[in-house]
Amino acid sequence: MFKKILIANRGEIAIRIIRACNEMGIKTVAVYSKADKDSLHVKFADEAICIGEGPAIESYLNIPRIIAAGEITNADAIHPGYGFLAENAKFSKICKDNDFTFIGPDAETIDLMGDKVNARKAANEAGVPIIPGSDTLSSAEEFMEIAERIGYPVMLKAVAGGGGKGMRVIKDPTEAEKGFNIIQAEAGMAFNNSEIYVEKFVEGGRHIEVQILSDQYGNHLHLGERECSIQRSNQKLIEECPSSFVDNDLRKDLTDKALQLAEKVNYVGAGTIEYLVDKEKNFYFIEMNTRIQVEHTVTEMVCMIDLVKEQIRTYAGEKININQEDIKMNGHAIECRINAEDPFNDFIPSPKKIESLNFPGGIGVRTDSFIYAGYQIPTFYDSMLGKLIVHSSNREKAIIRMKRALQETFIEGPETTLLLLEKIFENKEFKKGNFDINFLGKFLKNIKGDKNESSEQLDVYI
Repeated sequence: MFKKILIANRGEIAIRIIRACNEMGIKTVAVYSKADKDSLHVKFADEAICIGEGPAIESYLNIPRIIAAGEITNADAIHPGYGFLAENAKFSKICKDNDFTFIGPDAETIDLMGDKVNARKAANEAGVPIIPGSDTLSSAEEFMEIAERIGYPVMLKAVAGGGGKGMRVIKDPTEAEKGFNIIQAEAGMAFNNSEIYVEKFVEGGRHIEVQILSDQYGNHLHLGERECSIQRSNQKLIEECPSSFVDNDLRKDLTDKALQLAEKVNYVGAGTIEYLVDKEKNFYFIEMNTRIQVEHTVTEMVCMIDLVKEQIRTYAGEKININQEDIKMNGHAIECRINAEDPFNDFIPSPKKIESLNFPGGIGVRTDSFIYAGYQIPTFYDSMLGKLIVHSSNREKAIIRMKRALQETFIEGPETTLLLLEKIFENKEFKKGNFDINFLGKFLKNIKGDKNESSEQLDVYI
């Protein structure tokens, strides 16, 4: 087992990894930017090294400085968390070249599954259904020709995309050329790779994903599915495990195909296979995330398995000591992401000082966060302040518990998504499970930015 792990990340995921390492008897090293000098992950780690200024390109994306921090502190492994360098093939290879174990896939696997076109090919070869679409597009003219063939609406996507970025729905030919140019430019800026491709847009779909866990000896397990359809701009806001939409037959199909793909690419570690599922329960591969997910918590609550510990063990060369038949789905878990944004004003970020703070407690309630009263939210990073997770015996009771937990939560200073989350959990159709990936957009139009509307006025049929 590793003696010391450097965590190449910040915020709640850095603290999550530190907690797992502490319980495993592994020493930890935090890296931080000057903007994060007062962050809790710096205080909780055994050692901490400043790696640069606030902008991520000068700190959390600066590979030479992270490697130097690992060498100075004699770390023997580097955990990238999620975001930043977590799915960076170059970083994975450099870690290996410098005798650090990268707690993530090798460069070849990241390249294969991080390139969305190659990932589609791998999924297709593994027998996983894929959405009709294209390889990398060479021109707007080629895009328009393919779009006409598969039929509008279509979605343009960045080949190197992820995290909900580099995507655009094109509804008809009048939007085609402009949309192509916009996404090509966005892809180049966001991912340093301007290659894009097109897929048929599945209307009214649900975003369902399967958690997998694999070791270096060819053992592959699944830990059920998560429902991730409540999202804005392709970024998730609420996640659940299991999905109320998925029946036993669909669950078997989704998980079987996920394991087929894991075996096809010889995957190691914790990973996620993401699907789009239509109203008739036809499902299509979206992508594979080769890292721990933000929403891994709901799977942990339902399966009672620490995914971060298992991830670390697989890269330390240990065999998975769990059998598939031993994994049970117990009850229902829901996660809410709490962001420092104004949801009633186009989700404008609100990086202010936390004046006062209270997180909820009680049975079945978990909070993963890095903020505290007096903390100044930096302007350089993602606006997520933390995650509120609840677990109960069924979905109805989990919703009731989440409503209670949200009511107990207050964060004074910045604008947050707390009020929006409360309103969603009051919505009749959400409570019935009648929603898809378009739910939030329609919901926001209905409430029209009036924070004081009563819950009775907010019940909209989706």
